[in-house]
Amino acid sequence: MTHKIARLIGAAAFLFAGAAQAQSHVTLAPTEGDYIAHDFHFADGEVMKTLRLHYTTLGTIHRDANGKVDNAILIMHGTGGDGHQFFRPQFADVLFKPGGVLDPAKYFIILPDDIGHGKSSKPSDGLRMKFPHYDYADMVRAEHLVVTKALKVNHLRVVMGTSMGCMHSFMWGEAYPDMMDAMLPLACRPTQIAGRNRIWRQMLMSAIKQDPAWKGGAYKTQPVQGLRTAADILVIAGSAPLQLQKDYPTRDAADAYVAKRIPEIIASVDANDMLYQFASSGSYDPSAGLEKIKAKTIWINSGDDFINPPELGVGEKMAKRLKNGRYVLIPASLKTHGHGTHTWAAVWQNYLAELLKTP
Repeated sequence: MTHKIARLIGAAAFLFAGAAQAQSHVTLAPTEGDYIAHDFHFADGEVMKTLRLHYTTLGTIHRDANGKVDNAILIMHGTGGDGHQFFRPQFADVLFKPGGVLDPAKYFIILPDDIGHGKSSKPSDGLRMKFPHYDYADMVRAEHLVVTKALKVNHLRVVMGTSMGCMHSFMWGEAYPDMMDAMLPLACRPTQIAGRNRIWRQMLMSAIKQDPAWKGGAYKTQPVQGLRTAADILVIAGSAPLQLQKDYPTRDAADAYVAKRIPEIIASVDANDMLYQFASSGSYDPSAGLEKIKAKTIWINSGDDFINPPELGVGEKMAKRLKNGRYVLIPASLKTHGHGTHTWAAVWQNYLAELLKTP
């Protein structure tokens, strides 16, 4: 599965802002590459002799008089996505255009494919359930290898990410506090995944594992019934009520969407890859180290996010522990897209522009 899982988020369910195949209207000249990490040691002790880490870049590196890179932007994708998700028009046409906030003529943009995603090493390459059980710490360390070893970047102007990439942003800020000037985490919480957020993830994974066709991961054909339940959950978790009501205002229209979208999702994913992707969040919890973050931070969520519901009050409480940061909650409206608001850059690009004005 390369970019396939990215297509599981349809027009009304941008849960992971996946790497949709739709091309941006902006003319871009991306460069793609692979970094091979030898004898990569995972957090649980497993070792992979050769771990392939794929990445895409835009623009050219610029260094100051002291050799410090001063124009690099790291953008990290969500669960099930990859770096190419950011070429979607609602992101690229807004930010990557000439004169845009992240004009590649000015900035060097780094778009990694995380472990288990895109063109990086993943279970569906052949190891299936024998693939090392990676977690977010492994993924962040791999991202750091891409930035520092593959691309020789020693400093980042901004670290930003969507959903899972948002969570990775907080981890970057704690693990490498002197490596970045600013952070823009989009659509997440810097807390252990619990409550409803944990429950729906467990339901999704259980649906796949309890399908007899899964066969412990040794299936010859995808476990369709388990994936059907997983697809149902994904559509709800990524939904934006106002957008759904606008796009499917009648009973028949809504039924037609379900009848079309669920089979599309099932046909586009690999069950083992999906299991690993969701399981990787199990140990995430950067809450204890928020005071370590030095970068100027603007943390953004939206009011219609099913995954990060504003009524929990987490953002307002935890942002107080950021030494140089603040929390922004974008009210739900016809301009927001639920959890997927993180990919609709027009909604929040002014905050990114503000960060880039930081000396």
